[in-house]
Amino acid sequence: MVSPERSAPQQPPTFTATPVSIIQDAKYLIERAREGQNLIKRNVQFNTATFTNVILPLAHIDNALASKSHILVFYKAVSANHELRNASIEARNLLDSYNVETMMDDGLFALVDAVIHKNENLDLESYRLLKKIYIGYIRHGLRLSAGYQRDRFREIQSRLSWIKAEFQKNLAEANSAAGIWFTAAELDGLPGGFLSTLKRGKAGMVNEDKFQVTFNDADFFQTLRYARDSETRRRIYIANENKCGQNVSLFREAILLRDEAARLLGYPSHAALRIEDKMAKCPKTVNSFLSNLHAQLRNDGRKEVQKLKQLKKADLESRGEPFDGRYFLWDHQYYHRMMLETQYSVHQQRIAEYFPLQSTVTGMLSICETLFGLVFSELSREGRAKPASPRNALVWHEDVQVFRVWNSDEDGGFVGYLYMDLYLREGKYANAANFNLIPGYIQENGTRRYPATALVCNFSKPSSENPSLLKHDEVITLFHELGHGIHDLVSKTIYSHFHGTETEVDFGEAPSQMLENWCWTPSVLRSLSRHYSYLSSEYFDHWKEQADGVPRPHEQMPDAMIGSLLRAKHVNGALFHLRQLHFAMFDMVVHEPDDQHTIEGLDISAKYNDLLAKILPMDVPSGDNWGHGQTRFQHLLGEYDAGYYSYLFSKVYSADMFYTVFKSDPMNCLKGRRYRYTVLEKGGSLDGMKIITNFLRRQPRTDAFYKELCQG
Repeated sequence: MVSPERSAPQQPPTFTATPVSIIQDAKYLIERAREGQNLIKRNVQFNTATFTNVILPLAHIDNALASKSHILVFYKAVSANHELRNASIEARNLLDSYNVETMMDDGLFALVDAVIHKNENLDLESYRLLKKIYIGYIRHGLRLSAGYQRDRFREIQSRLSWIKAEFQKNLAEANSAAGIWFTAAELDGLPGGFLSTLKRGKAGMVNEDKFQVTFNDADFFQTLRYARDSETRRRIYIANENKCGQNVSLFREAILLRDEAARLLGYPSHAALRIEDKMAKCPKTVNSFLSNLHAQLRNDGRKEVQKLKQLKKADLESRGEPFDGRYFLWDHQYYHRMMLETQYSVHQQRIAEYFPLQSTVTGMLSICETLFGLVFSELSREGRAKPASPRNALVWHEDVQVFRVWNSDEDGGFVGYLYMDLYLREGKYANAANFNLIPGYIQENGTRRYPATALVCNFSKPSSENPSLLKHDEVITLFHELGHGIHDLVSKTIYSHFHGTETEVDFGEAPSQMLENWCWTPSVLRSLSRHYSYLSSEYFDHWKEQADGVPRPHEQMPDAMIGSLLRAKHVNGALFHLRQLHFAMFDMVVHEPDDQHTIEGLDISAKYNDLLAKILPMDVPSGDNWGHGQTRFQHLLGEYDAGYYSYLFSKVYSADMFYTVFKSDPMNCLKGRRYRYTVLEKGGSLDGMKIITNFLRRQPRTDAFYKELCQG
């Protein structure tokens, strides 16, 4: 067993940036990278170009840039300082412009082209890097004729970089700053503890005694799940679909520009361009998968809605209200919760009492230690400065936890740094995500650069009286993101290009999705749970005040509660997957038009809403333009354009891996180690299909995936 107190061979990064320094650092990094590229072009001739004197130096340049630039861009997601976030966005734009310029550099492309045609004998990862760089140049128009086509392609790429940044900025501001004011009566049904966290209108003001519900996920879903008033649920649902009107034109422009760029390159669509090097290979495979899945789920989805309608009817009649036979989009979270509670005895608020955030995190890390042979050692908060202090700020916010990660077996060597930024605050990235801060790779001197990775979530912050408690779906979310984080930490690749989750996008979600299965394993749930009243005397007193004479619960989640939760696992599962299908099918529709004229004439909001009405068997508002849901669809302006299908596609692989290897013995450390070294450690250095085939010792199958679907 390694001693966690020993010194790490690599110091953690510091977070001392200012708005000025972020821009200066970005410009300096870009200047150094350009100097390195120019040196290659000066010193290497076309006929002497090799992997060693062209591709390897380019890889070292990219490694050095990534090891510093990821943190500069990260500030936009987590900084509490508005100016710092804006500077981080500007740095992202500078880096994107640099990348476009690099990938449209004729001099570099000529050398890369010469190398790839020499057919040198390379190791698999190096050949994969050469091919990736070469294809990158082709996809950035280096086969286009000089003149209008090349210039237009460059204009498109530059404009798309700006649109992406502006889209994300608008959405972040809408999530944290905007909201709707409700009276206490309109929020009837919501837990009192939740209401106490909301902003209250000031006396004498127009919103006096009202509560502001924002559009961040915590507020939004809590309101949909618990507000008894259907009009309250309707108002916040519709408002959320329309919260970012300035993104309507940006989304449309991005779709048009992507289509134009793909056709300039000779592809029939943006989808064809993007999917070509993914595991699916072509849009036909994706569309066939989505169509088959829709056929499997359609009837089950209708049956689920019929049962939910019966529940809604009984609920309304119990209040003396008429039922008009309709089941709206904004009804679903409320009646899904009610069904779980009344028919399956699954009460998320009670379950949450067994998952205090910090003890749950400790349990999750312990599971990863057992499975993957790791040790997590938290850095002491003593001496850790707040970000405003110079020189020694090891975190960007005082709430952030930092862990050194070591191997527990092998040589007990260092693995990397894990950061956890788990609490909600204004201006922060609104969803749960994992961010790579420093990629791992082999440095020029032959030593390893160790990774640093960050889990970012938005859970409520605890106090001495009120703990932060996780509902079961939030436990799943945390496991999912930790899955990405572990992938990022244990990956061992030569080049940063392939580190961690830098796999094909339709495989990259599979490792984190697979880890979600441990949240449905009885023994794991039992060991992971700890009723919050056992954490401290203050929490016990808080529980006692709320308990109203009920006997104190057992410390761990009781078997009956676990059994109820497991029986409800697939309740309304068809509707959940149909919602995901809507996102994926919309993504494909806008990125795979028959021709450019089709996309130019497309009313994107109407198409989004029309597809929603056709795929999801629920009632929607009348008309085509009641909402603009695509304007909050940040995945499509991130890295998942023509790739949202990946969330469903990769479930085929995650289900196959879990059922084949782990289902019978989820905590088997030997299987966990084999998974670590065969799948996670490879990052993107091998083709995803090769990785999963090596692990399964056969080609992947869909049996487990469809078996899961049919259990609903």
